[in-house]
Amino acid sequence: MNNLSHIQNFYFIGIGGIGMSALARFFKSQDKNVAGYDKTASVLIKELEAEGILVTFKDDISEIPQQFKDSEKTLVVYTPAVPKDNALYQYFVDEQFILKKRSEVLGLISSDRFTLAVAGTHGKTTTTAILGHLLKETHAPVTAFLGGVSEDIQSNLILKGDEVIVAEADEFDRSFLHLSPNIAAINSMDADHLDIYGVNEHLQASFKAFADLLPEDGTLFVKNGLPLKGKTIGIEDDADFSAINIKIIGGSYHFDLKTPTEIIEGFILNLPGRHNVLNAVTALAMALEYGSPTNQLSQALQSFKGIRRRFSYKIKTEELVLIDDYAHHPAEIDAVFGAVKELYPKKPNLVIFQPHLFSRTRDFADDFAEKLSQFDEIMLMDIYPAREKPIVGVDSEWLLGKIDNPKKQLVKRNELSAKIAKTKAKVILMLGAGDIGNEVETVKTALENEI
Repeated sequence: MNNLSHIQNFYFIGIGGIGMSALARFFKSQDKNVAGYDKTASVLIKELEAEGILVTFKDDISEIPQQFKDSEKTLVVYTPAVPKDNALYQYFVDEQFILKKRSEVLGLISSDRFTLAVAGTHGKTTTTAILGHLLKETHAPVTAFLGGVSEDIQSNLILKGDEVIVAEADEFDRSFLHLSPNIAAINSMDADHLDIYGVNEHLQASFKAFADLLPEDGTLFVKNGLPLKGKTIGIEDDADFSAINIKIIGGSYHFDLKTPTEIIEGFILNLPGRHNVLNAVTALAMALEYGSPTNQLSQALQSFKGIRRRFSYKIKTEELVLIDDYAHHPAEIDAVFGAVKELYPKKPNLVIFQPHLFSRTRDFADDFAEKLSQFDEIMLMDIYPAREKPIVGVDSEWLLGKIDNPKKQLVKRNELSAKIAKTKAKVILMLGAGDIGNEVETVKTALENEI
């Protein structure tokens, strides 16, 4: 495990994060001692605890198990979202433990293995999960670190061997520059994380730096039209790898895949939205480049069930649809809207959106307003701060004022179920990367009681 094999104890500060928990699961599978801290409990943390990983919620050094206080045998993994005044973080720094960011540890794991990495401001989680699933189903010896929980395995870690790594390459904090990819993809480069990058040009430069990590015999796939050199991917266009003959049958996409050398027929994707067809094309192209058997890929793709909180149906009846989705950027909200209009063109819809980060809300306020205005009704929750302090003048009321649709309102967490129950909407969407996902089951129960 390249510089990690001698370490027996792994302590995670911020263990409930999606990338952190995948690493925690990985080291647990290697018979290492794993424990960690997070601010609040979640479904994911409960799953970690059920797998034998100790998690505490108090920012106090007395909560650290004794065996993890041995600096010779313990590696501390932290996420940049953890504030530097965190008592646990401070303790490990003061006691001169080795501390590494999550991205550095993932980089160490991937550095001596054949690695397929998926980057992009949107779509990377779904693409990574599809790719990991394709390799698993076609019997590759793969470990895949996912940025979401796969509905197929109810985990964010695929363990089918350790010769090949599939990793989501996260541009936040330039994390993806720690990876050593042999095959990589970049499927979008929209402006995001401007709290880190300052201006979009710096974000674009980081994607170029990621592309430059590939060795001479490596392969880069890029969405058709991006300003990067590589094999192109697209939908019904002149890309090297393109979905053609697309039809929607029974809510699923049926398509053929055009490659530089052939047309492979008969793919079925059971995910909504044309953006997911592009994600599937990216994953298929990468799997083919890796050497997956062509004749097994169609069945593998059809069996992919999706990712938790990515257009996840919580209620799906003729009378009512409730969808939970992680969308937190204007382009992602637009993609969700496109999927809804394609699937339910005649049913009135309602979106409940929880903005994520004050800085992102400020930087993209007009875009958020434009994309949200497309829905029939809009409810806005308070901004989820995550790692940030409030910014004067930036709040949900300010954002609401920019939305050009009379059917809009602010909603408090404790009013959600009651206000949603009063709507005439038949398709209800709960969107955001904050803790809105924790409210979905409550809303679902309330709506089911109304049906």
